[in-house]
Amino acid sequence: MAAPPPPGQQPSPQQMAAMQQQMALEAQKRGMTPQQFQQWQRQQIEAEAKKAGMSFEQYVNKLKQQAYENHQRQQQMAAQQQAAQQSGQPQAQGQGGQQVPIQPGAPDPKATAVAKWLRGQDLKTRTCILNGQRKDMFRVKRALRALQSPAYAKASSKNPLLPPVTDAATAAETFKLLPLSLLSLRVSKSDPHEGHNHGPPAKAQKRVKGLWTVKIEQQQDISDDLHYVWLYEGPQWKQKMYAGSALVLIMAVVMFPLWPVKLRIGVWYLSMGMLGLIGLFFGMAIFRAILFAVTYFAVPPGLWLYPNLFEDVGFFDSFRPIWGWQEEKKKKKSKKGSSDASAAGSEKKSSKKSGKAKAASPTATATVSASDATNRDLKPRIEEVEED
Repeated sequence: MAAPPPPGQQPSPQQMAAMQQQMALEAQKRGMTPQQFQQWQRQQIEAEAKKAGMSFEQYVNKLKQQAYENHQRQQQMAAQQQAAQQSGQPQAQGQGGQQVPIQPGAPDPKATAVAKWLRGQDLKTRTCILNGQRKDMFRVKRALRALQSPAYAKASSKNPLLPPVTDAATAAETFKLLPLSLLSLRVSKSDPHEGHNHGPPAKAQKRVKGLWTVKIEQQQDISDDLHYVWLYEGPQWKQKMYAGSALVLIMAVVMFPLWPVKLRIGVWYLSMGMLGLIGLFFGMAIFRAILFAVTYFAVPPGLWLYPNLFEDVGFFDSFRPIWGWQEEKKKKKSKKGSSDASAAGSEKKSSKKSGKAKAASPTATATVSASDATNRDLKPRIEEVEED
């Protein structure tokens, strides 16, 4: 479609030809000739101008001005989108589904108030890895539910910076303030080995529950199943307090020769106690390895003392359970088939000897349960669970 000429300027021959072609197409759609369509369109414009209390020429000039301004606005937005795509800058979804480039700068006070309130809510966040840093990730649907809750309505009535939310549309508009102020951005799961040659092939990878490695998406859309990551860390007074405490601790360590004698003796005993704990830990690690080596041959598959000691779990979970059997990772189907065949054979023989068909089922059940009882794999497993 040709661009409309500026107000007060005559259209070029190419623009005139494009407008005549478009008029002919519109007339053909309505089953009219171009002259009939032009007359009908003039009548419509005269009626609209009469409603607006303007003359025909004034109303036509107004329509030309509006068309020219809309065209200029669309060209500016297209140029901004092209520049954002070339620079890899994220874009947020604005009103009408249009993509609005996110400009870095000071965050909007309303967006900061919304982010501060949402950070205090239970969004069931999970930890992810973004650019080598741990971040909190949440799903959009939980944030939208929180914005439509009575708690937010009560908080917005007290805080004028919180935008009012009445329905799902206003909740989505309020949530859009976060990516526009770079307080929260949409992310998606990525392969940490992408672009490297040392990673395993895609078919050999298995989904294991743990930390997601994510990347920021360029299009900041809003949908219930999408994931966003928090970039808003909240008030920085805690970080400042930790930095001040670290500085005081460093100064205290540097001035250790000036400490009182009793205080230095206490620190020496404390350091000896810490060394004893470290030595006890290494001794326990060596003992559990020896215990496993002995039980591996004595009572397979082997017994572990504190099986989660070196797992990626919390401090207290490292000592739970106290003991556990070694998990058999490789289980061949052939062994399972042979065990089923032997169980079926023993069932058949027992049924022939007893002469009762009903006695075979409990015997087979007892045999299977006895074989299952020998599986002493009590090490806790972590499986992937789909989110709601």
